[in-house]
Amino acid sequence: MAPSFTWWGKETHRGTPVVVKMENPNNWSMVELEGPSEDDFLLPNDDVSSMSPYKREKVRNKNAKQLTWVLLLKAHKAAGCLTSIASALFSLASVVRRRVAAGRTDSTDNSSTENPAVKNRFYTCIKIFLWLSVILLGFEIAAYFKGWYFSTSDLQLQYLYSLDFHTFANPLAVQNVFDWFYSKWVLIRVEYLAPPLQFLANGCIVLFLIQSVDRLILCLGCFWVKMKKIKPIAKQGAMDLESGDGSGYYPMVLVQIPMCNEKEVYQQSIGAVCCLEWPKSRLLIQVLDDSDDPITQTLINEEVRKWQKEGANIIYRHRVIREGYKAGNLKSAMNCSYVKDYEFVTIFDADFQPMPDFLKRTVPYFKDNEDIGLVQARWSFVNKDENLLTRLQHINLAFHFEVEQQVNGIFLNFFGFNGTAGVWRIKALEESGGWLERTTVEDMDIAVRAHLHGWKFIFLNDVECQCELPESYEAYRKQQHRWHSGPMQLFRVCLPAIIKSKISIWKKGNLIFLFFLLRKLVLPFYSFTLFCIILPMTMFIPEATLPSWVVSYVPATMSFLNILPAPKSFPFIVPYLLFENTMSVTKFNAMVSGLFQLGSAYEWVVTKKSGRSSEGDLASLAEEKPKHQRVASEEWTATKKSGRSSEGDLTLLVDGKPKHQRGVSVPDLEELREEIKEKEKKASRKKKHNRIYTKELALAFLLLTASLRSLLSAQGIHFYFLLFQGISFLLVGLDLIGEQVD
Repeated sequence: MAPSFTWWGKETHRGTPVVVKMENPNNWSMVELEGPSEDDFLLPNDDVSSMSPYKREKVRNKNAKQLTWVLLLKAHKAAGCLTSIASALFSLASVVRRRVAAGRTDSTDNSSTENPAVKNRFYTCIKIFLWLSVILLGFEIAAYFKGWYFSTSDLQLQYLYSLDFHTFANPLAVQNVFDWFYSKWVLIRVEYLAPPLQFLANGCIVLFLIQSVDRLILCLGCFWVKMKKIKPIAKQGAMDLESGDGSGYYPMVLVQIPMCNEKEVYQQSIGAVCCLEWPKSRLLIQVLDDSDDPITQTLINEEVRKWQKEGANIIYRHRVIREGYKAGNLKSAMNCSYVKDYEFVTIFDADFQPMPDFLKRTVPYFKDNEDIGLVQARWSFVNKDENLLTRLQHINLAFHFEVEQQVNGIFLNFFGFNGTAGVWRIKALEESGGWLERTTVEDMDIAVRAHLHGWKFIFLNDVECQCELPESYEAYRKQQHRWHSGPMQLFRVCLPAIIKSKISIWKKGNLIFLFFLLRKLVLPFYSFTLFCIILPMTMFIPEATLPSWVVSYVPATMSFLNILPAPKSFPFIVPYLLFENTMSVTKFNAMVSGLFQLGSAYEWVVTKKSGRSSEGDLASLAEEKPKHQRVASEEWTATKKSGRSSEGDLTLLVDGKPKHQRGVSVPDLEELREEIKEKEKKASRKKKHNRIYTKELALAFLLLTASLRSLLSAQGIHFYFLLFQGISFLLVGLDLIGEQVD
């Protein structure tokens, strides 16, 4: 503030001098130049009243001007925030307009895993509910303005019955036809619709509470494990691994990398596996390529040959006939004659990057533990902060590994194999029947069969393997469809084997009631039925009610427990709760497909990868890998496919010699590069684009319609839940939650 001068010429200050720095309306700060004067510490009561009128006026002027400056600056900042919000809303509206104009929906997705007939029936049912809700909303609004407003507590049934009697005796007793129709509708609700709806709601509430208790017990088990610092301990051998004199525990290990048309990530996975710290003479790497794209086959084969030249013990296998998807690929590789020389097999999916010491930290747990069949490591994610979708996935998977897998591994010695980042004892695989192609969850299948044969599992929460999460809603939706339809397939086919097995009765109960029914069937069933169907229906049939604690308190508590393993994700607790209910549509549909063996339950779609996991880790990987495995930094070149492929191990040769030599151009290199560019152009026009998801969009309008109806009954918690849940469905239906493609 500017200084002022009194009549005797002495310089004084009104308030504390400050400098206001303003880079833009949204970024300003005040810096105090001088400490407060003695007047700033004047007491507001007695001291101020004893001051002279001049001093009192000076204090008031000082405070008023300081307050004016602060208010002006805050108003400027608020105006900047409003401008930013308006700009964001305008951009959002523009995106929605373009998406609607493009007309791409999930019904036009040729790679969809859902059976078209089943999908159309499911969508038709949702549309029927939507249109009924719109009609009933109009009916209820008209009744509200005609004075028919009442809630369940003050519903006068006797009045309605008497009104119905008098109407029957004298039709003119009712004011008009509308009142007669509405009174009939209310009586139908009370007598015929509300009782079965309330019964279904109570059943879902019971399932909800049972599942919540199960979740709470798992969290208490995890807390106990953390408090007591319980974790698996390797029996000797682990210290000997550092000796380097060959006296340590180095069994024969086979590493398998199954992949299919995953040219975005194959380099980092092959590179990371080739850098595993294990004697080369006791390690064999199989790259199991199921790609049907000749160019992708050539690129992967070339990468394998590059590492062969660096001394890695790695081979390339390609199947001409891709039967059984991943299970068929693994089964074919295990049938090789040389597999009998190996004791353990480790599996890494194409987007996984194990640390160099992965085998050193997992294999020792098998030593002197002949009943251990599997050692599973947890996953970590390199792109968990990429967008809102990956953040929400990270919450789910952090709970899965930190709580579910760890608790089940320690207290039950059993959990579902995650399909990758695990080490199997080959004897356990063989005794359990090997890989079977009967479901799309071959990992869970082999885990259940091994458990029935008495094998124990170990989960290592402190051993991580990096991978990436699906960044688009389309990829995540297809992944979740497979993950939730497969367990129901497996439950159908393995239930007789579980009942007939020789394991204890409580282990059978755990498998049937907890592992399958409660966690794989009940969860998606009640989540979709209770919050997406029953709750909206209770708004139009208010005689059936859902307590407030079911709508808000219990879900909030469960979301809080789920988010504990990922404490940095606490700001996303509300979006997480809403998104989980939104995904219940896909999970419920998948569960029904698997349970009743519908066509979409048997389809496998490889989750799309972006290759982001190669950006931050390859440099550190190159620094950590042994000297004998270091690779020159020059760019590798691709070779043209020789045209030979078989079920065995393939090596591209021309006249008995490798066709590719580092630093030397090959005659067909330019032709291959042009072919790759042309194919990528065609793929870019076909692959990535955002879609409109019709089921989610229809449910969004259903929930928003129900939220409007809840206003008539003044149900505050129900209104807010339905409103925000409807908005969540709307954002997902317009594909605004994941990767956005221009």
